[in-house]
Amino acid sequence: MNQSKPRWLKTLTGLTAIATLTVPVLAACNKGEGPSDKGEQVLRIATPYYGEEDEYFRQQFTEIFEYNNPNIKVEIVSAVNQDQYRYGPRPEGEKPEDPNEKMKELMNSDNPPDVVMLNFEQLPDLISNNMLKQLDADITKDKFDLSDVVPAVIDGIKSAGEGKIYALAPTFSSQVLLYNKKPFDDAGVEYPKDGMTWDEMFELARRVSKGEDENRVYGFSFNQYNYGSKENLFHEMRTYTAPLQLRTFSDNAESMTVDSDQWEKVWSTMISLSKEKIFPEPIDYSKMDAARRAQMASGEYNPFQNNTFMNGKLAMTLGHTYNINELIRSNKNAANIKGYTPIDWDIVSMPSHPEFKDVGGNVYLNGLMGINAKAQNSAAAWKFIKFINGEDWARLKSKSVNQLVSRAKYIQPRDGMQYNIKAFYTMKPVPVQDEMSELYREYQYIGQVYDIGREYFKKAIEGNITVREALKEWQTAGDAALKQMKDNPNAPINIMPGGGPMMMPAF
Repeated sequence: MNQSKPRWLKTLTGLTAIATLTVPVLAACNKGEGPSDKGEQVLRIATPYYGEEDEYFRQQFTEIFEYNNPNIKVEIVSAVNQDQYRYGPRPEGEKPEDPNEKMKELMNSDNPPDVVMLNFEQLPDLISNNMLKQLDADITKDKFDLSDVVPAVIDGIKSAGEGKIYALAPTFSSQVLLYNKKPFDDAGVEYPKDGMTWDEMFELARRVSKGEDENRVYGFSFNQYNYGSKENLFHEMRTYTAPLQLRTFSDNAESMTVDSDQWEKVWSTMISLSKEKIFPEPIDYSKMDAARRAQMASGEYNPFQNNTFMNGKLAMTLGHTYNINELIRSNKNAANIKGYTPIDWDIVSMPSHPEFKDVGGNVYLNGLMGINAKAQNSAAAWKFIKFINGEDWARLKSKSVNQLVSRAKYIQPRDGMQYNIKAFYTMKPVPVQDEMSELYREYQYIGQVYDIGREYFKKAIEGNITVREALKEWQTAGDAALKQMKDNPNAPINIMPGGGPMMMPAF
């Protein structure tokens, strides 16, 4: 696990120059958002990782505000000191610091922060412990309009607060279902639509899957790139399982929880689709003809050779904003890309499970911030949160091609194009459950226990044992591995099919 960067930074790129913001900021001042006549105030902002000297955080969130409010001095303090791990891994046996617990310690300290930046999964815990100020009264008093904030953001925030608002997020990231129109036209099949269930999408995928070997067009893939092996589905299908709230371990990792009817249904669904060749099969270079191999060896081949969607061999896949941007650029420059054929495409909302309608899509709330219940400067804290979640900030940041602002008015298709941009913001975040992150802080080798399951999934997908037999064997081997882990927390796990330790997977 990489703890040096929080997830809300993954889809954000580029830096905003302060000079380009002067005119809009001055306009905001004319709207009554300018500095007051009070003396200098100090606004302390706590982040999970980034401290006073962090340039990115200031450029992204605070410089504009400070320019507009010269009487407010912003101090940034990190809940977790990353310098302790900068020059090497943590000492053997030492548990990683829990960012949530460190944040709570900081919030209760003698010099508490006013504003708190947090991840979505932290929100319910802080709310239940009465550590965040409810924002509804300030929103009502200032007539702060949130009607334009997209469901992906506002519904997620309200769900964590039982209908009340304890934090706001100025930007977000999510996934959509990206599709190539040609396979549907060729098969005479209707295009995907918003609001489909996973089963409806899989049925469409079956209907458009055609051809054999190199001429095969596949129906769907969780990943655009065709590499690795069939058992990679074991990790890729987590997008499918996350909304179902399926757990792998019991509380405190006392035992596995995979020998169940729900897990059997999930694995059976994935393995059936794989056997039907709905998912792209790994490239078998031994079956590739000599001319094709020579072309690849010479370097004269499609740069999207292993990108099954971009080379026209895949009807549907999951996409982020950066995938859409790459597609737009590639279509524009098709004449300069050897072997590339422009793709006629569109997007729809992610599929969902009937029992969790409109939930999924890996929605992540970026820059989620609330006010500490013990804030010493609560008024300035609300002024800051209101500013970065306001229309002026959204209008400016919407010019970025890689981030989505939370206000629907400023989420528009690129370059005047026409595509279903609403697909990015109709889904709601998956209810909070991050068992791997939680357990990893306690047990550094928990990932190895999880990855044992990949070996049993491989046995099932190859037909060596039934799905339920594979799950039962994973349950048994996993229970033994958990006992070993607890008996000797500092030793790698060596219980797996074939024996020997495994490399720890990345999460």
